[in-house]
Amino acid sequence: MTIFNKITYSQLNSRQKENYNFQKVAAHLADYGFNCLRLSDDWQGADFIACHIDGNLFLKVQLKGRLNIDMRYSGKDIYIAFCDGGTWYLYPHDEVKDLLLANGLMAGSKSWDEGGGYSWPYLSVQVKALLQKYAI
Repeated sequence: MTIFNKITYSQLNSRQKENYNFQKVAAHLADYGFNCLRLSDDWQGADFIACHIDGNLFLKVQLKGRLNIDMRYSGKDIYIAFCDGGTWYLYPHDEVKDLLLANGLMAGSKSWDEGGGYSWPYLSVQVKALLQKYAI
């Protein structure tokens, strides 16, 4: 019996997917000198804290399954991490919110105008170009 059988992501439940994604993004952030500490609850909107080896930089990170902007994260100095097509992105929520709005995205949609939130199940070429500098 071998214990190393790769799993199928789509067969995981939501909690298992969140754990899996945390491990994946933490591994990517380790390449940039970050140690990631998982939180048991959404402390100040964060799922985990990424602590840089310089001892000065600490990022509050919310882990998502896709690009997501939500007014509940505004003004909280939150970073959002998500994976799209094998590429991980880590972006400052408010900065990207302003960037997307400045490029004519979200505004005018019922989701944004009435609910204060917007997400992209798939990234368009335009959105990928806007997010390129946040790829890790």
